[in-house]
Amino acid sequence: MAAYWKQLDTRFPQVEEVFEDVMAEALAVLTREGIDAYLEVGRVIGKLGRGVEPMLAFMEEWPSTAKAVGEAALPAVMALIQRMQKSPNGRAITPFLQTLAPVARRLQSAELLQHYLDITLDFMERTTGSIHGHHTTFPSPGLPEFFAQAPNLLNQLTLAGLKNWVEYGIRNYGTHPERQKDYFSLQSADARAVLQRERHGTLLVDVERKLDLYLRGLWQDSDTLVPYSTAFDELRKPVPYYDKLGMRVPDVYDDAGEIPGLDRYRATLAHMVGHRRWSQAQIADNWSPFQRMAVEFFEDCRIETLLIREYPGLRRLFLALHPKPLENACDPETTSCLRHRMAMLSRALLDPDHGYADANLNDFVARFHAVLAQGASSTQEIAALALSYVAKTRLQSDQFARVHFDNTVVDYRDDNRNLWKFIEAGDEEDSFDEERKAAPDAEIKGLPPRHYPEWDYSSQTYRPDWASVYEALHASGNPADIDRLLQKHGALAKQLKKMLDLLKPQDKVRIRYQEEGSELDLDVAIRSLIDFKGGATPDPRINMSHRTDGRDIAVMLLLDLSESLNEKAAGSDQTILELSQEAVSLLAWAIEQLGDSFAIAGFHSNTRHDVRYLHIKGYGEHFNDDVKARLAAMEAGYSTRMGAAMRHAAHYLGARSADKKLMLILTDGMPSDVDVHDERLLVEDTRQAVKELDQDGIFTYCISLDPKADDYVGDIFGRQYTVIDHIDRLPERLPQLFMALTK
Repeated sequence: MAAYWKQLDTRFPQVEEVFEDVMAEALAVLTREGIDAYLEVGRVIGKLGRGVEPMLAFMEEWPSTAKAVGEAALPAVMALIQRMQKSPNGRAITPFLQTLAPVARRLQSAELLQHYLDITLDFMERTTGSIHGHHTTFPSPGLPEFFAQAPNLLNQLTLAGLKNWVEYGIRNYGTHPERQKDYFSLQSADARAVLQRERHGTLLVDVERKLDLYLRGLWQDSDTLVPYSTAFDELRKPVPYYDKLGMRVPDVYDDAGEIPGLDRYRATLAHMVGHRRWSQAQIADNWSPFQRMAVEFFEDCRIETLLIREYPGLRRLFLALHPKPLENACDPETTSCLRHRMAMLSRALLDPDHGYADANLNDFVARFHAVLAQGASSTQEIAALALSYVAKTRLQSDQFARVHFDNTVVDYRDDNRNLWKFIEAGDEEDSFDEERKAAPDAEIKGLPPRHYPEWDYSSQTYRPDWASVYEALHASGNPADIDRLLQKHGALAKQLKKMLDLLKPQDKVRIRYQEEGSELDLDVAIRSLIDFKGGATPDPRINMSHRTDGRDIAVMLLLDLSESLNEKAAGSDQTILELSQEAVSLLAWAIEQLGDSFAIAGFHSNTRHDVRYLHIKGYGEHFNDDVKARLAAMEAGYSTRMGAAMRHAAHYLGARSADKKLMLILTDGMPSDVDVHDERLLVEDTRQAVKELDQDGIFTYCISLDPKADDYVGDIFGRQYTVIDHIDRLPERLPQLFMALTK
């Protein structure tokens, strides 16, 4: 790690504090060459003269970006950074790097990321201003806002839609700086209207999980789905295909009539799965293009026939997406009708009600079905049938330059590149062997950061991957210190013990008046016998059963460990931290007596790049000496970025299977951090985090030690809070509050 730090060659203390943690993620994701490139680019960005922010953003975001689109994208990213640095747009480097990872995760391929960079570069060059038209002197007004909104835009648009949206903004607001800012920050009605206009189709990234389950569940197949864009290839539109790196499909599919985009994806993937399962590559060196085209059409139909045998409902889907050419639509005297004949044949092979009268076509349809009636057949057998079709139907006009294309493209089929192999020199397969990543004996310390969004109340949108949370096990001290604290409050503990006995669940609870049960209920049985002797109808419910009565609660106690806890409590010789330590120790003892599942964690922050989350007690631990040792070592420092800490705590609490999930936040002040100048920003973000947790079934409750908390804590937690004015009573009040909340 020291060698890596030397290679990075920086003196920023903020980078040094998080260096080992970001390197842990980088070593797990990047190859050795990738690590060298990562550190070199980090070194260059650190020396751009733009401060620590762009360097921190790159160090945190690049491993996630490389995981999404590959390490090979780094030179293109660096090229754009250098172009911005050499122009007046250097201040846009930071927002570009801050949103790079969420953009890459949305695009999922280096090819699409390159298109995004091209759009960005074109935008920058066309909106950067100059005085005399020779040298650019004014930065692009909308570029930083565009970068900030890019993840949100790509959640709704394809790259083609994004390109159109940007083009509209440049064309209409290129000479109006303030209007340009409003447009690219989505503040203007015009921007939102154009955004709505460009939204269309089904985005792959929105249905990727469904398609993965579809492949696994129906076809017992799975592979990485890699998107490509059809917006940037004007001459030849790309078509689906698969290779060793995954199954390549468009980033968006529009609805085709009554067939939704999701079903178009399903048809495409089913077709490719069929090829992977039943097709064998043929040697293509000595076959003409016409012969190869015929083999591909026949083989595609064989594959789809076999797919329909397995799931008959696919016939309706394939026929709905397959073109149906008119029989006399092509004139063979003036036009090459080769594709037209093949499209008609393909339709006839799948559609029993095709209605075509051509004798040759119907003859080969019958021969095709006769071959498949004997089983699955094979690529070689179908290829022989295709060559017979070529020999029988060839026309002189097939060589004409004018080709009939209307109604001949079957766009859900792949390009059949895996149906052929060549034996000419120089056509050897590429090697896709992956580079080794981290050495097997390399020790990785710490956990990689988890990135969480942050709510921006001014734009009413999330800043994606804004806060970096680093988690670690809290340092340990002397557990005997906690035992002495518990002895100090021995009298209070006895009072709590009486309350706990009332709350503690009983092992068994009787359920009376049961017709069937585990034992006889004597009181009811005697009463029924008396009724029977007296001639009345006896009550048949003379048994009773038992059920276990238990509390099904999971609790997360989240402690604010910011610098202000080191201050002396009003009217006390102890610091707020010491009183909090006593209160938490007493509460942990009480919850342990009840047997509830609970965890304790502390947090503090030093800018959004360095939010520390410290595990004090896990759900799988008892309140033993190990936990007491961590409690004894509690220290306070830095600031209070509460929303990020709550989201991370919810990551663990939400995974518990409990009827009630309670998060208690113990804090002495309002959310704040040194890199935030708008005091409402983190208050609103924490408020949004409370809403998110409530939607996930987690009940949040704040216990504030700030006498002025009434000014803001209600805005965050609603009525779910208590302000303890006399902090010296905290050890007494905290356990009582918990018991009141969990009755």
